[in-house]
Amino acid sequence: MYKTPSAHRFIYPVLPAVVLLLSGCASTSENRETGDPLEYYNRAIYSFNEKLDTYALKPVAKGYQAITPGFVDKGVTNFFNNLDDVTTLINNLLQLKPDAALSDLGRITINSSLGLFGLVDIATAFNLYKNNEDFGQTLGYWGIGSGPYIVLPFWGPSTLRGSFGLAGDYFTEPYTYVEDQPIEYGLFALKVTDTRADLLSASRILEQSTFDPYAFLRDAYLQQRRNQVFDGNPPLEPEDDFLFNDEEIE
Repeated sequence: MYKTPSAHRFIYPVLPAVVLLLSGCASTSENRETGDPLEYYNRAIYSFNEKLDTYALKPVAKGYQAITPGFVDKGVTNFFNNLDDVTTLINNLLQLKPDAALSDLGRITINSSLGLFGLVDIATAFNLYKNNEDFGQTLGYWGIGSGPYIVLPFWGPSTLRGSFGLAGDYFTEPYTYVEDQPIEYGLFALKVTDTRADLLSASRILEQSTFDPYAFLRDAYLQQRRNQVFDGNPPLEPEDDFLFNDEEIE
């Protein structure tokens, strides 16, 4: 089973980004325009994931947040962010971004030592700010088209390209190589819980919106991924061929 490579990739990876779409969403009937030809399937999986979140993930996350002191919660988040920097470093190297890669290496070195194995984000004080790169973005950087939007069971929003990228993310996740499986699974469970707890306030925005939540989350995800692939400077007008064009949404 693949494990999430970053805090924004499990179930609700882009909930903070949905506020960018409060002014309106694209019609769900326009599957071709939204890059969602699998909408019938996607909505079924989305419904399954929603039930999983409602009856399992969210209650656990609320309990975790209620009993965990704020500084401990922050430390846990910092710890996993430090591990995620390894994946980011590798992808910045693959994208031929040496300056960003050096920054990532500096963050890992400083936070893993002075920051007590990443529990404290010391590197940011040295102006080494966190980057977020994954293999889906790397594939997009090298011109691989996004393919259709896909909602993955347990995982949430993705695309055909992003789904292949998850394999690369798995093999660069440091705790994947922990030989003691109970510890490995425990770390994974803690990361999922901490991630969901950090997104509790953002999820309320989605729940209280008047839009179709499925379309709302889809459009926010595609917008955010497109922005990430082009490092915050996406082309103004994507080409018509959404499946293979490298300027299309991730």
